[in-house]
Amino acid sequence: MLEAGTKAPNFTLPDKDGNTVSLSDFAGKTVVLYFYPKDSTPGCTRQALGFAAEYEALKAAGAEVIGISKDSVSSHQKFSEKQGLPFILLSDTELEAIKAYDVWQEKKMYGKVSMGVVRTAYIIGGDGVIEKVMPKVKPDTNAALVLEYLNGRGK
Repeated sequence: MLEAGTKAPNFTLPDKDGNTVSLSDFAGKTVVLYFYPKDSTPGCTRQALGFAAEYEALKAAGAEVIGISKDSVSSHQKFSEKQGLPFILLSDTELEAIKAYDVWQEKKMYGKVSMGVVRTAYIIGGDGVIEKVMPKVKPDTNAALVLEYLNGRGK
């Protein structure tokens, strides 16, 4: 896991429409970068819908939301359209950003060990430095906790 105070690794990945998006495109803006395991699974859908529900409030707090998984561009397109997601989803099939942000880790489920994406959120300041790390977040509360943090900054 990367730590707060660390320069956020830049990346360039395709979005759901195949357009390339780089973290550096958001210089000067706060970015909520969240990593999730898989499109259209129950937990990931609840997490995405949480961010969709809080999207206007997150934008009002000055943040842009970007979700990243190793799913394909077409998978992201279907997921985004089906759920009506208003924010950016990026496809990281080569695990470029996933590994750079140290969220590709060993996971245990039902006694089986495998490698996978650990659900994590990073809040990156406009200066490109990681402000807050939220490891192993819960899908149902992730967006609300991010918003609470953003609204509490500078108080």
